[in-house]
Amino acid sequence: MRRATWLAGSKSCGWRLVRGFTLLELLVVLAIAALLFAVTPPLIASAIPGVQLKGAARELAAALRQTRSRAISDASPKRLTIDLAARQLRMPWRSRPVDVPAEIDLELIVAESQRLDSDQAMVVFFPDGSSTGGRIQMARAGSRYQVDVDWLTGKVSVLD
Repeated sequence: MRRATWLAGSKSCGWRLVRGFTLLELLVVLAIAALLFAVTPPLIASAIPGVQLKGAARELAAALRQTRSRAISDASPKRLTIDLAARQLRMPWRSRPVDVPAEIDLELIVAESQRLDSDQAMVVFFPDGSSTGGRIQMARAGSRYQVDVDWLTGKVSVLD
């Protein structure tokens, strides 16, 4: 917007065109920005559950791959224990278990011989890279990820 301004006290006194914004224009811009800031958090919050679920699935897959790598490098069987009641992944070489967020539903599909009890099961990897196999399904708010462990190759894959 252009407006004329009287410049006094300078070398060239008189009227001069100055570019700028009026107070009304600034207030309108601030009102629009405030409206956008009010609308944005609910949009971000609705995306977080999917991100959290995907992160948990990737973390589980990484723990399984690490267990397989340890079995191969140490030339001895290694196991990852999944505890549904405590919502934890336990690996013998780690002092602390990996927690699974409480909002995520877990379902285990493993061989009966790999069940420790109704809430605990394990996936065992052998020195040749093979495993006992299994499937862990993770779900939250209509989204689902499946972490598969192939029994023959020990390959870990995340499917959505």
